Amino acid sequence: MAHHSTPSSQKALMMELKSLQEQPVEGFRIGLVEESDLYNWEVAIFGPPNTLYEGGYFKSHIKFPIDYPYSPPTFRFLTKMWHPNIYENGDVCISILHPPIDDPQSGELASERWNPTQNIRTILLSVISLLNEPNTFSPANVDASVMFRKWRDSKGKDKEYAEIIRKQVVSTVAEAERDGVKVPTTLAEYCVQTRVPSQDSSSDLLYDDLYDDDMEEEEEEDEDEESDMETLDDDDERPTPCHIRS
Repeated sequence: MAHHSTPSSQKALMMELKSLQEQPVEGFRIGLVEESDLYNWEVAIFGPPNTLYEGGYFKSHIKFPIDYPYSPPTFRFLTKMWHPNIYENGDVCISILHPPIDDPQSGELASERWNPTQNIRTILLSVISLLNEPNTFSPANVDASVMFRKWRDSKGKDKEYAEIIRKQVVSTVAEAERDGVKVPTTLAEYCVQTRVPSQDSSSDLLYDDLYDDDMEEEEEEDEDEESDMETLDDDDERPTPCHIRS
């Protein structure tokens, strides 16, 4: 009977999803866009207290390639964002999400780019860090970068950048209410890890399916090994591990 093994990327993503549900990253809500699709995640980011983004509720999608974790995912904000490192369409421009290729023109070190040891936690932490500390050396939004530098260099006296961010934060309040989400506004609330209850048992069933696939593969391997051993027992001479021709 033919057996279709589960792609390793699905297994990796399922394990990461369960880990994030059991031990969430502070300031984030994680889920699947559709319960049956592990390659498309929805992420809600809460604006950190004591920053321009305080009280904000920013929605985004992470899309994973079939060869994850060998290739990086893409991260796109659905909420309109005015930021030096976020393109107009919402795509995030950050080194950790760039493929591990040699590109001297980018000014990035290879060690700053994606590698298979990275994971979703490191991506989320990098994105929240980028919100608070934009990279103005290679901006995705040049106008936002210029405006941010004016705000930073004037120590907040040039308020144009801050006012745009605050307007975007206020515009997210209604969406948070529609989603039934209470956005943390204090450091104590923000630091509480938010567990997202499953809407149904489908994610557990999906995990069980992946676990069953692993068990079936192991059983098939065991059966093959037993069959090989029986064949060896029937032979008068066992083959040596390596056949050397004289």
